[in-house]
Amino acid sequence: MNGTRHYHNRLQRREDIDTFILEGEANITFVDGCMEMQNRLDASSGQRANFVLWCPEVFGDSILIEWEFRPMSDRGLCILFFAAAGRQGRDLFDPRLAPRTGEYPQYHSGDIDAFHVSYYRRKEADERAFHTCNLRKSHGFHLVAQGADPIPEAAEANEFYRLSIIKTPERVDFSVNGLSIFSYEDDGATHGARLGAGRIGLRQLAPLTARYRNLSVSEYRG
Repeated sequence: MNGTRHYHNRLQRREDIDTFILEGEANITFVDGCMEMQNRLDASSGQRANFVLWCPEVFGDSILIEWEFRPMSDRGLCILFFAAAGRQGRDLFDPRLAPRTGEYPQYHSGDIDAFHVSYYRRKEADERAFHTCNLRKSHGFHLVAQGADPIPEAAEANEFYRLSIIKTPERVDFSVNGLSIFSYEDDGATHGARLGAGRIGLRQLAPLTARYRNLSVSEYRG
């Protein structure tokens, strides 16, 4: 059951992300009433070409996250970070944390904790041949859940897809257009302590171009 909606951002115009924090370099434009993102550095730069766009709000530990996504090209990868916070009780943007510039190890094995769901994995050859959605828990690079990816290639994706994450202290559920993809029960011990309140970040891997709209976060009451 959903509770009060804490946050809603249509992602329709530049002003909608004025307070967002970009780590790495990206070309972010607004077309057809949605936000379009693409790497600014060439994909040959490797991890340096990737980036994360953080929503500045801190959300609680029992929430429903929803957003709409449409791939515009086929090569690349998309991730949503959630419950992201600095380690040792620090804020995600505490200046004592190491700088982050979009390179993946800084996020999964640096000085932050987070969940990260990769939901459009088309970068490596095996990812393009066998499409899955993965949930990892960090600190560390722990793969804790996996399910089939129902989103088609960009040429066939002629609409936006509604992605949803339910996050409670004990559980994570992920769905696409209402179709359940995976569930994860966190025992709070196997891969570290349970994750609580934190921030949300959109991550993209070069050379993908993708569009986003209607990011919302509501209280989740179970």
